[in-house]
Amino acid sequence: MAFTPMTVAEIIDELIVPPNPFRWEAFDGSATGPEDAKYRVQLTSPEGLAYIATAPGDLGLARAWMTGGLVVEGEHLAHPYGIFDSLRDLYGQFQAPNPATLVRIYRSLGALDALKVQPVPEVERQGWLERTLRDGLTRHSKERDADVISDHYDVGNDFYELFLGKEVTYTCAYYPTEDATLDEAQENKYRLVFEKLRLKEGDTHLDIGCGWGGLVRYAARRGVKSLGVTLSKEQADWAQERIKEEGLEDLAEVRFLDYRDVEEGDFDGISSIGLLEHIGVDNYAAHFDFLSGKLRPGGLMLNHCITYPDNHKTKKGGFIDRYIFPDGELTGSGTVIREMQDNGFEVLHAENLRFDYARTLRDWCLNLKDNWEEAVELVGENTARLWGMYMAGSQWGFEHDVVQLHQVLGVRLAEDKSRAGVPERRWWNDSPWGLADN
Repeated sequence: MAFTPMTVAEIIDELIVPPNPFRWEAFDGSATGPEDAKYRVQLTSPEGLAYIATAPGDLGLARAWMTGGLVVEGEHLAHPYGIFDSLRDLYGQFQAPNPATLVRIYRSLGALDALKVQPVPEVERQGWLERTLRDGLTRHSKERDADVISDHYDVGNDFYELFLGKEVTYTCAYYPTEDATLDEAQENKYRLVFEKLRLKEGDTHLDIGCGWGGLVRYAARRGVKSLGVTLSKEQADWAQERIKEEGLEDLAEVRFLDYRDVEEGDFDGISSIGLLEHIGVDNYAAHFDFLSGKLRPGGLMLNHCITYPDNHKTKKGGFIDRYIFPDGELTGSGTVIREMQDNGFEVLHAENLRFDYARTLRDWCLNLKDNWEEAVELVGENTARLWGMYMAGSQWGFEHDVVQLHQVLGVRLAEDKSRAGVPERRWWNDSPWGLADN
């Protein structure tokens, strides 16, 4: 008996338990899902379906979205935030078909020319495959860390300037009021870190994974001798140019350097803002031991990183690992605190800023939306779509407690176990927003 291929709609119906959270309309003319669904999804080509079929889950959906093979009506490419509630429902409604149906589905996908594995133009980086073949399961050598940081951060300074704000800061801001601007919130974040580290004129400061050097310049403007290091050459060159423009060369420096190669020591304060995600949980002990050894007795270290709501450890998902943060790894704040305590620090304070990160990501997406045409011109539509989807999904994740953002403050004790002048009580100024009047 001749084989009759299934339509795309029939394939979807076999894979998703009703009610389907989307209305699907496919290139072969078939459609399924409720007419009144909140979102109408168009599968525009066999290539888009092939991305989903050959990499089910977030990786395949992301590839189809980036290339226009999957289109969601009413969602701007720079901020497709609204779809993530429905995506959560979709992931919960997948069902495994029986073996006979699975064979029919694969034969039908072949007939639809939807089983070809192909790269995503402009976005699929050859470095990912080269690193995998070269290193296998080995992670976090200096060479590999330099490769993966370059993959993410050397997309182009001009592109990042479009949405990160005037100081080009790619980490969670700290909003002093609900209606504060992104630039005000990033300045307030610098203030918070500066005050937590008790930095003052004449002190020395090390900022590891310093990005474009915003905190380094903030500290130098206040008389602190500040050194930043980054594994992105584009960031280091940009930061050094800004330091020169502001006349801060005597106090500020950003080096293209692995933090493990910093030779100076005896710092008064160390900040690590958004670096720990790249370190690997198994390397935390060596990481914090190294940093405690770079501080003077009584010196303070502020670690600011994305965390999970609990203390499991996992590598980031397929989409994030392939396209956003290769080798990224998260765990909970309890693990961060334990490793700091076990490796040279008394932990003084920890707090969760996940809602501030949701606001930060919202503002980045809105800036990208306002500058969409220029972003596409700079990096191509596929890469611009990638960043819009990643940032909108991250905003949703922070709002729904999928991920959190913790700042953890520690002190290197003196030999007699004293804090060497560090006060007993909190000395920095929190934002008054949301606090009851005294």
